[in-house]
Amino acid sequence: MSIYGDYIKSVIRTVPDWPQPGVNFRDITPVLQNSAAFRKLIDSFVHRYQELNLDAIAAIDARGFIIGAPVAYELGCSFVPVRKKGKLPFKTISETYTLEYGESTVELHSDAFREGDRILVMDDLIATGGTMLAAASLIQRSGGQVVETAAIIDLPELGGAQKIRDAGHGVFAVCTFTEHE
Repeated sequence: MSIYGDYIKSVIRTVPDWPQPGVNFRDITPVLQNSAAFRKLIDSFVHRYQELNLDAIAAIDARGFIIGAPVAYELGCSFVPVRKKGKLPFKTISETYTLEYGESTVELHSDAFREGDRILVMDDLIATGGTMLAAASLIQRSGGQVVETAAIIDLPELGGAQKIRDAGHGVFAVCTFTEHE
C-alpha cells in the first residue's frame, strides 16, 4: 500500500448497487477531479517504480490509460496500450480470458516490446485478476518481462491479486477495499 493509500481511499466514491444490486462500485472519478488526490495517486506509482529502470508501462483499456500515461511520462518510459479486441490498427497478438459471465479478449501490437523489455502492467482495479493475467501473458509472449502488476484498488475478497501472485507476478495496489467498506 502507498503512503497515500488511506487518503486516496477516502476520496474514492462507493456507489451501492451499481451496476447491479449487491455490487459496491468503486468510482475513481472523484480522485481524478481532485488535483491534490490525483497528484498523490500518480506520485504513489512514480515513487515506487522510479528506480526500477522500466522500459514501458502497459496499461489496460480504458481506465488503466488514465494512470498509465502520466506514470510513463514521469518515469521517462514508453506507454503501451493493452486494448479490447478490435481496437488496435496494426498486427496484434491476443489473449482471451474468462469473465464471471463469459469471455473477453485483449490485444497488444505485435511489435510493442523488444526481447527483455522491463514492463509494468497497470489498471485501475484488481477484481478477479483475469484482465491483468491476460495482459501479463501477452507481454511475456511478446518477449517482455513483467516487473510487477499495479492498480489503484485491490478487491482481495474476489481473489484476483492472489491469482496474479500465484502466476508468479508481484502485485501493488495503492489501496484495498473489502466487500463491506
